[in-house]
Amino acid sequence: MTWKSFHDRGAVLRDVLTTADARRDGLLPMDVPGARETFGDELTLLGALQLRWHTRLAGRIEHEIMRHPDEQEAAALDAWRQTAGELPGVRAIIDHYTEHPLDETMARATRVAAAKEQALLGRYGTLVA
Repeated sequence: MTWKSFHDRGAVLRDVLTTADARRDGLLPMDVPGARETFGDELTLLGALQLRWHTRLAGRIEHEIMRHPDEQEAAALDAWRQTAGELPGVRAIIDHYTEHPLDETMARATRVAAAKEQALLGRYGTLVA
């Protein structure tokens, strides 16, 4: 990936995030200019959004646990809630396609992502449904 394509991908992803947060309908905003050209298909865009979610959540958990080392379970739950508040459109999309995947490949991908999220939260005794 060239620097230009990396930069362009980031710009399109930011537009996707903005649109998802504005709509909050749980649907992948494939109509955002450049989304289909940059990500190709729904599964690839969903994967990018899941990565954004997981990265933000992991960073939030680390931050909250540093602030509250004796209350790790509560800190992890707070981190999840903060992340959901920061990325409401992404959370809605993840939830929607976990419940209504477009095909078996997407169903597998969402199961793996959900298992990784639960494993991350489970380290601190927190499980979010």
